[in-house]
Amino acid sequence: MFDHYIAVDWSQKTMAIARMTKSSGKVTVVEVPADIKELKFYLSRLKGTKVLAFEESGPAQWLYTELRGLVDELIVCDPYRNHLLKDGPKTDKIDATKLCQLLKAGLLKPVFHTGEEMIYLRKIVSGYIDVVKAGVRVQNQRKALFRSNGGSDESVLAHASERFVLEGIDRGIESYRTEKSRYESEFEKIYKKYQSVHLLMSLPGVAEINAVKIAATVVEAKRFPSSGHFLSYCGLIKLERMSGGKSYGRRYSRYSRLLKGVFQNAALASLNDKKQPAMREYYNHLLSEKKYLEGPAKNAVARRLATLSLGILKTGKNLTQPGGQHLL
Repeated sequence: MFDHYIAVDWSQKTMAIARMTKSSGKVTVVEVPADIKELKFYLSRLKGTKVLAFEESGPAQWLYTELRGLVDELIVCDPYRNHLLKDGPKTDKIDATKLCQLLKAGLLKPVFHTGEEMIYLRKIVSGYIDVVKAGVRVQNQRKALFRSNGGSDESVLAHASERFVLEGIDRGIESYRTEKSRYESEFEKIYKKYQSVHLLMSLPGVAEINAVKIAATVVEAKRFPSSGHFLSYCGLIKLERMSGGKSYGRRYSRYSRLLKGVFQNAALASLNDKKQPAMREYYNHLLSEKKYLEGPAKNAVARRLATLSLGILKTGKNLTQPGGQHLL
C-alpha cells in the first residue's frame, strides 16, 4: 500500500498527471505542457511513499531513467493489456485517470526496463537489426530489378533509367556492408567486455552476435521464475486455454520475436557443430527413440538451448566449467 498512486500520460507537447491516495478513491488530474523538470518537481513535493506508472512508448526508457530515483516503485506498463483505456471517450486526461485506477487496483502488467548498464547493449542490438533489415530490403530490390526484365544480371537492363536505379541500389548495398562490418567489429569488443556474452558463447550454435542478442534481451535472468516462463517469453511453447474444465486449444503468449529467431537459428547451427555434438545426439534421440518428426525435433532443440542459456545466465557458469556440465 502506497500513500500516492500517480499515473502519467506523456506526449511530446503535453503531459496528463493523475493521482490517488491510499485513503481516497477520488482521482485528481491535471494536464500541463510536457516538462521533465516540472514532473520531477511535482514528484519530489509529494510526502510519503509513491508509486508511478506510465505506458510503454518511445520515451519510456528515458522517463524510467529520469524518474526511477524519485519514487518507491516505478511501473512501465504494457499498453496492449490496458483495454480499459480503449473504452469510451479518449483524451490524455481520461487515459491518465483510468491508468491511475488500474494502478491502484494492481491490474497493470509491467514491461521490463533496466538501468544504464545494459542500455548500451540493447541499443547496439536494435541498431544492428535495423541495419540488417535495410540491407535485406535493398538486396531484394536489386534482385527484383533483374527479375522484372527476365534475367539475373546487369546484361538484361536495356534502359538507361534501369541502370541509373541499379547504380543507386548498389551504393545502398555497399553502404549496408560497411555499416554491418562496423557493428560486427563492435560485437567483438562487447564479447571481450561482457562476461554474460562470453558465457553464452559456450552454447552449441551460438556465436558472438546471437550471444549479444540474448544477453541484451534477457538482461536479468532472475526475472524469469522458471524455464517455462522463459520459454513462453521466447515463443517456444504454447499456453493452453481452459474454461469449465474444457480445453480450447493452445496459443502463443506475446513473446520476443528476436529470441525466438535466435534460438531457432542456433538449433539449426548446433546440429552441424562437430565440436559440440550434444544437440545433434539429442536431436537423433528424439527422432529414433521418441519418434518425433523433424520439425518438432528441431523445436525441441531450440527449447533445450533456451533452457541452457537461462541456466548459464542464472549460475554464471558456462558448459565447460565445473558446475556447468550439469546444465546439459
